[in-house]
Amino acid sequence: MTDPVEAVLFDIDDTICTYTQTIADVLDVAFERAGVEPFFTAADYRARFPEFAAASDGVRELRAKCFASFATDAGHDPSVGRAVAGAYADERDHAQVHLTDGAGDALDHATEHYRVAAVTNGPPEMQGQKLEALGIRDRFETVVHGGYDAPAKPDPAPFRRALSVLETAPARTVHVGNSLDSDVAGAHAAGLRSAWLPDGATGDPDPRPDYTLDTLADLTDPPWR
Repeated sequence: MTDPVEAVLFDIDDTICTYTQTIADVLDVAFERAGVEPFFTAADYRARFPEFAAASDGVRELRAKCFASFATDAGHDPSVGRAVAGAYADERDHAQVHLTDGAGDALDHATEHYRVAAVTNGPPEMQGQKLEALGIRDRFETVVHGGYDAPAKPDPAPFRRALSVLETAPARTVHVGNSLDSDVAGAHAAGLRSAWLPDGATGDPDPRPDYTLDTLADLTDPPWR
């Protein structure tokens, strides 16, 4: 018999909320302002973001190191990457976000019926701006920042840190997120169940989540009940 769910953990980026400007949009502006042709993509940036988290004190430093590395790989001086990073920082406003479809209803239901926390790979100052702008910071009993408070997802450590605050067991917890690599894999590594938000992804998911959602509104009638 499956244990009843007592706690729900949420990823933040592209699960609870998303930017009004995409990463690709901001990169286009940053490359133009830096006066250089694009030498990496938004997908490249997402993929390497966790690599620099543990060695950075904040998102600006992380981005400068990451973009300098891309520049070196592309045959540019690292200063070119740092110039792109500076232009990106000038353009990006972390308060310019909106809730994803169904997120408000999902959070209302979750906070009424479960212990609730967030587990994100985003830096504290960046994620804090998003939650404050959306007026939802008080929905989470704790927010664990992978790469800062603990190793980045999919390492099980940030999930376990959240569970220690909530005082709930892994078998009684579901993590909700949009990434198979960090959210689903990380949740399973920590012994949690996973609810995946595909966001247009097709094909057979690997790893396979315990539950697949159409939108977060599905959580008003949770698939584990």
